[in-house]
Amino acid sequence: MSTPDLPFSKAVLPLVLVVDDETHSLDAIRRNLDEDFSVLTAISAEEARALLEQHEISVILCDQRMPGTTGVKFLKEVRELWPDTVRIIISGYTDSQDIIAGINEAGIYQYVPKPWLPEHLLATVTNAVEARTLQMQTQQLNLELRTSAPVLRQRKQASLDSAHAAFDFDSMVRAPGSPLDAVCEMAARVARYDLSVLVTGESGSGKELLARAIHYASPRGERAFVMENCAAMSDTLLESELFGHKRGAFTGAFEDHVGLFQRANGGTIFLDEIGDTSPAFQVKLLRVLQEGEVRPVGAARAVLVNVRVIAATHRDLEQDVRSGRFREDLYYRIASVTLSVPPLRERSADIMPIANMLLSRAGLELGRPNVQFAKDVPANLLAHSWPGNIRELKNEIFRAVALSEGNTVSATSFSQRVLYGQPGQAAALQGASLAQTGSLQERLDAIEAVILRETMLRYRWNKTHAAKELGLSRVGLRHKLARFGLEGQADA
Repeated sequence: MSTPDLPFSKAVLPLVLVVDDETHSLDAIRRNLDEDFSVLTAISAEEARALLEQHEISVILCDQRMPGTTGVKFLKEVRELWPDTVRIIISGYTDSQDIIAGINEAGIYQYVPKPWLPEHLLATVTNAVEARTLQMQTQQLNLELRTSAPVLRQRKQASLDSAHAAFDFDSMVRAPGSPLDAVCEMAARVARYDLSVLVTGESGSGKELLARAIHYASPRGERAFVMENCAAMSDTLLESELFGHKRGAFTGAFEDHVGLFQRANGGTIFLDEIGDTSPAFQVKLLRVLQEGEVRPVGAARAVLVNVRVIAATHRDLEQDVRSGRFREDLYYRIASVTLSVPPLRERSADIMPIANMLLSRAGLELGRPNVQFAKDVPANLLAHSWPGNIRELKNEIFRAVALSEGNTVSATSFSQRVLYGQPGQAAALQGASLAQTGSLQERLDAIEAVILRETMLRYRWNKTHAAKELGLSRVGLRHKLARFGLEGQADA
């Protein structure tokens, strides 16, 4: 079913239309995008046309296989009638040749293969919205250019100043004395020099924010910053996206396509999840980095490019080099300097400053600017291990704000995994809220359980170190872990 009505609080978010005749696919995509965008859904091309006529759609995601038409054919129609809407096709690997053939015919921004990865899909839509915004701004600026050059120069400088403020190292929220301080200090020193940087860290830990901060602190800060997620993309599409292609290079290449390396000329290109690229593509990328030029697919000549490369990965690339999965020469080319962003569980003091910042953002975006945390929230947030890092924390806080009543967000508004930890711990760790009620012994037990779990997390479940800090013997610590249902996780 279509969803034509938007809640008032989401009206300011970019509008995304998802078209798929399978309702479970619609639901999955909507859940993945709903935190960051206003999402409309349609189960047919007819419903989608009606929504396009009623709303200003920023991005449309369309499945290739639908009754009565194909995604490429429908998006060709969208290109003619709503040319400013960015068009993305979603399809299985078996349709890849048909999709490639239709990419230029329908002006498709990007092809997302099935099964899609949530992070890749979200990044693709985010980039598409940003591309549309920049395109619309550029069109407006071009109209004003003839008579408003001084005003435009001022606007450009104001935009640059705003970007510098939004993405400087201080924008990476953290507590005084955070382990992130040393990372940012080194990054700030490296930023001024034209060295390639490899940023390592778990998914959601803030690698992209660090890359943007490096760019805007560098002499290239007034030029373009472009990014591409290298995961879950075929070599053919990745090569075309990064290096570009010429008209007629392959079936369906009806016009030239400028690659991201050329768009980033003079600026910075951020290659996220570079560790997931294939060995064949690594050879092509190495050649570009060594020679400082790209050869678009089908082009007779190479094009010189001057870009700074910042790469990121959640993988252990040194181990991948030893195993032969990642090229050693490419590794040393991209890793002139390596910066490691620690996961959130290793900088627990940062959790509440980040949580408070996200709470303010959630309050503004969801129309509840005065929302606050209840007293029972910090203990629960500090006790959780946050395997999804800042991205998981953001999702939890937005969810809690949406589910809470009034201006106070209590611990019970968070999901069960934050309240109770891993399965089997529910009886022992019913959050810090239990420290507010019950008998004195129950309240003391709740507090003791939180302290035990936080200490074990900090020492990565090393019982010797944890027991020493807590003043316990290993046997005594083991008994307490068993009592509070933590023994199984400690041994995992």
